Amino acid sequence: MSVTAAKGFAAAGVAAGLKDSGAPDVALVVNRGPARAAAGVFTSNRVKAAPVLWSQQVLKSGEVAAVVLNSGGANACTGPAGFQDTHATAEKAAEVLGCGSGEVAVASTGLIGVRLPMDKLLPGVEKAAASLSAHGGEKAAIAIKTTDTVHKTAVVERDGWVVGGMAKGAGMLAPGLATMLVVLTTDADVDAPGLDDALRAAVRTTFDRVDSDGCMSTNDTVLLLSSAASGISPDAAAFADAVREVCDDLARQLIGDAEGASKDIRIEVINAASEEDAVEVGRSIARNNLLKCALHGEDPNWGRVLSAIGTTSAAFDPDKLNVAINDVWVCRNGSVGDDRDLVDMRYREVRITADLAEGAESAVIWANDLTADYVHENSAYSS
Repeated sequence: MSVTAAKGFAAAGVAAGLKDSGAPDVALVVNRGPARAAAGVFTSNRVKAAPVLWSQQVLKSGEVAAVVLNSGGANACTGPAGFQDTHATAEKAAEVLGCGSGEVAVASTGLIGVRLPMDKLLPGVEKAAASLSAHGGEKAAIAIKTTDTVHKTAVVERDGWVVGGMAKGAGMLAPGLATMLVVLTTDADVDAPGLDDALRAAVRTTFDRVDSDGCMSTNDTVLLLSSAASGISPDAAAFADAVREVCDDLARQLIGDAEGASKDIRIEVINAASEEDAVEVGRSIARNNLLKCALHGEDPNWGRVLSAIGTTSAAFDPDKLNVAINDVWVCRNGSVGDDRDLVDMRYREVRITADLAEGAESAVIWANDLTADYVHENSAYSS
């Protein structure tokens, strides 16, 4: 049930006419308490959509009563009028829910540079409020899809408390979040600073390490809301682990649904001098289009891995680099290793291990291959 798995939450997903297809396009998630603690992480893109700017202000209070989400339009690069549209959306939700507009976060996804049709969106918010249900999580997850082929949800249950979530995203997945909207909910009794600590730690090693195409969105939003309805205050470490598990699950679903992808690529950088070095190298490998094309063609072209490593500022000796593809060490000490014909590339998941031989730190980045379908989708669809 994703965002409604935790006690104290209701959700809905409805069709308001924002999408020409008539598919659901407005979602509403409401925290019915008793607490309304919240935390959020947003895109690091300097060009931020109006809903991001609005929600960042809302989160300063550490409380969120409701989240309005829409697909069918990003409301990004729409100027002061676009910000007023976001404000009006929050005001409409506040009106129908009986709370303050400053307690309503807003998130949007879709085409950049086009105003939202408010004559459709505002009635859609009313329609969603009338459809709220403690079992509405799946409908909400469906309503936020854009180029997604499937809706994405995850739930982790612990001893008397739950963390659940929903996500959308299928492209522009890059460090600094993705073109994604994520709402996480919990009935654990955790205050806003505790939520913030757990969320930032989780995002750092999950969503921030998914890199589909090196592009960063203007609308990325990840929210974590607590109702405290379980009455249980878990250990901080246990709570953080549950949040990380849900984020990791959703991040894997994002990469698995990346636009046009036929391979999910797990890039693990080991024996780095620092975690920062490991992440930098992993991202460079993930963004190497020559390598991504080779992997699509099931070619274990390890030379392109070394080439990507060489563009970074990480500490390494070129003559000590080792690379494995699907557990076959095709490169040893910067040169030819085991027979590349031993690499089995038939399956969806491809595992690349890059050994920098400089220390004890590591990091994992998830990416995908580059396909003709990706090019077609992003040439035929305005995004």
